[in-house]
Amino acid sequence: MSGDAKPNTTNSTVPDWVQPDVFVDLLKSSVKGFSRIKNFKVSSGVGAGENYSTVMLRVSIDVELEDGTEKPVSYMLKVPHESELFKMLMRQHNMFDVERNMYNIYVPEMEQLYRDAGVDIKFGAQAYTVKGATTEYILLEDLSPRGFKNSNRLEGLDQVHTEAALKKLAMWHAASAVRAATKGAYADQILMGFYKEENKMMMCEMNKQMTANFLNCCVTYDGHEEYLEQVRALQPKATEEIFKRSKPDPNEFNALNHGDFWSNNIMYSHDSFGKIKDTYLIDFQLPKFGTVAQDLYYFLLSSTKFEDKLTKFDYYVKFYHENLLENLKLLKYPKALPTLCDLHISLFKHGLWGFYTAISVMSGILLDPTESAKAEHFASDSPEAQDFKNLLYSNARYRKHIQVVMPWLFNRGALEL
Repeated sequence: MSGDAKPNTTNSTVPDWVQPDVFVDLLKSSVKGFSRIKNFKVSSGVGAGENYSTVMLRVSIDVELEDGTEKPVSYMLKVPHESELFKMLMRQHNMFDVERNMYNIYVPEMEQLYRDAGVDIKFGAQAYTVKGATTEYILLEDLSPRGFKNSNRLEGLDQVHTEAALKKLAMWHAASAVRAATKGAYADQILMGFYKEENKMMMCEMNKQMTANFLNCCVTYDGHEEYLEQVRALQPKATEEIFKRSKPDPNEFNALNHGDFWSNNIMYSHDSFGKIKDTYLIDFQLPKFGTVAQDLYYFLLSSTKFEDKLTKFDYYVKFYHENLLENLKLLKYPKALPTLCDLHISLFKHGLWGFYTAISVMSGILLDPTESAKAEHFASDSPEAQDFKNLLYSNARYRKHIQVVMPWLFNRGALEL
């Protein structure tokens, strides 16, 4: 039984169903010698600006065991935003349903492929279910007691941490490609992800607003004269082009993109000497099958440190490719192996992923923590929302990055349709 434990929270985003009794069956099955819950606390799992798509909560439980001793147990609980933007996204693309299937079906299948090849691997945290939930949710193992943590998103990842992330991403892509080749196509919600025809109008409006906010600040960037008119010309056709290129090309190497592969969705554990022990991925809510150029642009442009972002881009692609081939061979991929040249051709072909990474996720990642970083501001025209959107593109850190990234993208032909 749960004893007299009552929820201890002042967070208004905690759903009413998050009560001690809901967790009793889970604790009975997962904590040896469980007797009762002594203390139950729910707190915010991340700071402002660290996660926009969902609400992350940490559920901290003090458990009394049968021998009278106590044990701390904690979980990470993901629940829906109450914002109108999120409700609209949920109607169009049920991210909780997608992520639940990833944890329950596809990630275990991919991990099993490695076990069958003699390699024991975990891609991420353990997922759990509870009875009595009345809203959508994802309940996960809290990785922090095991020493896992994020790197500083503002500083960007150094080479060691970038390589560790790319190594895990290559393993993910290899297993997902082998799974598709041997078990057949992924379900539609995974195959196309958010890029379904019924989402095109909403995506077009979101891209239009985002590009307009970017252009308002772009005219103040050093060197903007070189690419400004091409960005303006790109906007009316860009969404249509992205949807067209989102369809997997059978002549390219295709895999299951993580879809939101940036520094806060990567957790590292280190030994006492600071050496990386393991790398885990989190947030499997936006997967999409197709060219791996999507994940590579998204990660390398958004999350690497400024000094390495462009100077080591080609090296990082080569490092990823070497690890991809190693894992495809290990898992006996039945199709032709992609060459490094193939990979670079895909990156040039799909340069639009790079542009939209630079004006979307990269701007959020480089923004200092601020209480104005709220999901609802992306879909609002209020003065507070407009100030926030201007801040995304006008702050000094973003300006420093974008003033080198945009010319680089322009010179690669990424702004051409």
